[in-house]
Amino acid sequence: MPKREDVILFSGGAQGAEAEFGACAERFGIEEVNFSFDGHRPVRTRGLRILNHEELYAGEVSLAYVSRLMNRRYPDTPTFRKILQSIWYQINHGQETYVIGTIQPDQTVRGGTGWGAEFAKLCNKPLYVFDQDRSHWFEWDGDASKWTERSGSQEPVITHVHFSGTGTRTVTAAARQAIDGLFARSF
Repeated sequence: MPKREDVILFSGGAQGAEAEFGACAERFGIEEVNFSFDGHRPVRTRGLRILNHEELYAGEVSLAYVSRLMNRRYPDTPTFRKILQSIWYQINHGQETYVIGTIQPDQTVRGGTGWGAEFAKLCNKPLYVFDQDRSHWFEWDGDASKWTERSGSQEPVITHVHFSGTGTRTVTAAARQAIDGLFARSF
């Protein structure tokens, strides 16, 4: 297991799952970096990193590509594009990714959070999703292109010094416990 003083959580500091990941990081003495942009108001400001125009552009992705990959339509607005770009930073900096959300029948994760999960898949990074509808952790098996449930002694443990934590804005009590448990098992 990594030493606390070496570990960094990369997130966005938004209301919901990202704020929960950040609060746990702070309680456990883990550094956090929250990527955001001008005009966005994150809940967590600890480790806040405001991305400038050029930095955001580095995370630019075709909205048509993301929509096709995710099997849904997203709003073509400047704010939504910046959200996708900042998610790119979160996932790009982490060596493994933890997401709070809901796995859809098409194997994607619901909402804007889903882009973070898909980008982690594309980068072939270890990916875990706590599915709020099923109240269980799942691990992405890229070789089999499927999710595998991880419960009991198989629940995930943070193994890399740089990890990403993101997810939905609406977090259930079970998801809060899952995030707390992840940190408690890991540190």
